Amino acid sequence: MFGLKGFKRWIALGVVALAAVLAVSAFVFRVDILRTSLDPRIPFQAYTPPKAPNYGEARAWALPIDANPSSALPADVFFVHPTTFNGGSHWNAPFRDQEAGRLLDRVMLPNYAGPFARVGRIFAPRYRQASLYSQMTLREDARAARGFAYGDVREAFRFWLRTHGGDRPLVLVGVEQGGLLAERLLREEMIPNESLRKRLAGVYLIETVVPASGYDAASPVPACTKRAQAGCMVAWATPREGDRRRTRDRTLIWDVSGILVGLQGREVLCVNPLTGARSDTPAGEAESLGAVNASGMGWGVRPPLLKREVHTRCVEGFLDVSKPKSSAFRPARGWADQRKVAPYNLFFGDLEVDGQARVSTLLSRQVYGRPASPITTSVPVRTSPVHRID
Repeated sequence: MFGLKGFKRWIALGVVALAAVLAVSAFVFRVDILRTSLDPRIPFQAYTPPKAPNYGEARAWALPIDANPSSALPADVFFVHPTTFNGGSHWNAPFRDQEAGRLLDRVMLPNYAGPFARVGRIFAPRYRQASLYSQMTLREDARAARGFAYGDVREAFRFWLRTHGGDRPLVLVGVEQGGLLAERLLREEMIPNESLRKRLAGVYLIETVVPASGYDAASPVPACTKRAQAGCMVAWATPREGDRRRTRDRTLIWDVSGILVGLQGREVLCVNPLTGARSDTPAGEAESLGAVNASGMGWGVRPPLLKREVHTRCVEGFLDVSKPKSSAFRPARGWADQRKVAPYNLFFGDLEVDGQARVSTLLSRQVYGRPASPITTSVPVRTSPVHRID
């Protein structure tokens, strides 16, 4: 009996050890496992993309294009959303994919388009975005998928220009993959168009690696050096897992011919979102105007701002951000979600103020309401009878 019990004990220990080895292996090779599970396993050249969106239809816009047709706000904001589609069977997402759409509507729009809801009326196209997998490999198929996504964004912008362009100040915003597409849109569609370029109040490329060499002081759209400056760019990226070298090595940017290439030693542009200025000087918590976790709040709800949450500094072209104080800003749990932008915005209040300041500067006047001063004294109120007049 003793021998049988001992044998069973060894079997149990072996099962536990095997489970531990498998768990450790899954953790160590988690990115490779995720990458393999999301691989479409078909060359892009042989791939049939999903049906193109028709930007004349409301469903092709994440925010209804007629929801804010004649807003009192003075500007227009063209917003290119970040990755919400993982991949698997597609290189590029069907623009009506339900799971990707829910993540966009519940998380990305409230957190990243939300800061600009008080800057101008927002135009946010849905597009056949390149899958998350396409950003986890340097294969030519993946680069082709990302180039394909740009065609939709360009078509959406041209539709906006034909139907709603007008002469209002323009703010361009792109986040992560959307930032990369917005940067190409800026260079190919906006900068060559003098009338559009003059209307640019600001460009925001959030969590987007941009080479600094293209946006120096002599550029038509230079990097911002102060908040009271119009026609300039705010761009930053935090390094993946805190590893600046690995992030540099894995980053792709557009060259002049519209081909995705590596950074190849180029300096990276970092404009600190807490100050709205390109500088290596640290920005303290006192300058943090408000972080939010607006996920699930729905569009149009302004979340409460948590001030003094983080301090920041640009280091070697990347933005180092301190750990937020509040438990509301927890990292995403799933492996795939950890590869996307955070489900909260640590710079919501800063971007809101920044966008308003740049539009006001372009128009050379204060065009946004100032908050009322706090009430510090009480005034006695006396009741008075009301007389009916027939």
